[in-house]
Amino acid sequence: MGAETGTGLPPGAIDQVTGRVGRMRSAGPVLGPGAGTELARPGGGMRVGVACSRFNGALTWGLLQGALDALEECGVDRGDVTVAWSPGAFELPLLARALVEGGADAVVCLGAVVRGETDHYQFVAGECARGIQQVQLDTGVPVAFGVLTTEDTAQALARAGAGDANKGREAAAAAVEMARLLRTL
Repeated sequence: MGAETGTGLPPGAIDQVTGRVGRMRSAGPVLGPGAGTELARPGGGMRVGVACSRFNGALTWGLLQGALDALEECGVDRGDVTVAWSPGAFELPLLARALVEGGADAVVCLGAVVRGETDHYQFVAGECARGIQQVQLDTGVPVAFGVLTTEDTAQALARAGAGDANKGREAAAAAVEMARLLRTL
């Protein structure tokens, strides 16, 4: 996903801007096409917390597998990964904060909120997103949003399956990239 789908930066975009500004900071992608080769283990030495919801567990299990695959590919040592389980997505922000307070350099929040027949979806999805954002703003530690908010289970399954489209994988890569970037500022 990226430039080839029309949602990413065009090739060479960052290099084009470099000559027009005083300073440029980017950790660059840590997985997939365009990933920097200057650092073979971009997550080496990094402590990562994974806050995972048990609700919709078949979906979050897939997200967790994707996140762990990405962390391994980034060179995060398995001994530096802590997985903690919350009852549902609504509780993820508090769990993320506890992982940060426990020394995590980055946190990945994983959950699945599938629209139902009531307004419950809006409250859980919205407050989960707001809370996760608040934790990272309050602490200065990256907290990646790997919470699916889908119309139906089929959409969620497509985003929690194996491979590059797994949103847990994307969230873990984003967490590592942001932690690296923040170290340079």
